[in-house]
Amino acid sequence: MSHDNPSQPLSRPIRAAVLTISDRCSRAEAIDTSGPALVEILRTHLNATIQQTACIPDDLDQIAAQFIAWSAPDQHIDLILSTGGTGLSPRDVTPEAARRIFDREHNALMELARLRCLPASPRTYLSRGVAGTRARTLILTLPGSPRGATEQLQALLDILPHAIETLRGDA
Repeated sequence: MSHDNPSQPLSRPIRAAVLTISDRCSRAEAIDTSGPALVEILRTHLNATIQQTACIPDDLDQIAAQFIAWSAPDQHIDLILSTGGTGLSPRDVTPEAARRIFDREHNALMELARLRCLPASPRTYLSRGVAGTRARTLILTLPGSPRGATEQLQALLDILPHAIETLRGDA
């Protein structure tokens, strides 16, 4: 994917948080590789500062609570990325948790990510990931696999800076 050239640098770095949603990782039965991969992309391609990272189980209430906490105005987080819980398993409830707390949903962002990832894998459409805002924070729910999460994030790197500027009121 070559969608990673932001048109212009932001006046202030993007302040981001990455939430890994995984029963196994939250119990230390598996090592989280998706969250750290997203952090690396945020730092290297968007020059983002990482404000928070966490790993929690696939629990609707805990996911919603974490999104609410990190999107609170006093946290000053522009972008929350979650990885995990967007598939077809009965425990995959991240989209439902996100929709519960969104002020406004923005389906086009994740549709664009899936469309841009389609040439690499039709499995991209197995992700039920959603996007939306809460206050001035953009929330993207990405797949749990390292490949799926990083490909979908990379598919949006060219437009995320403008989206953040717009949410900040800087555009």
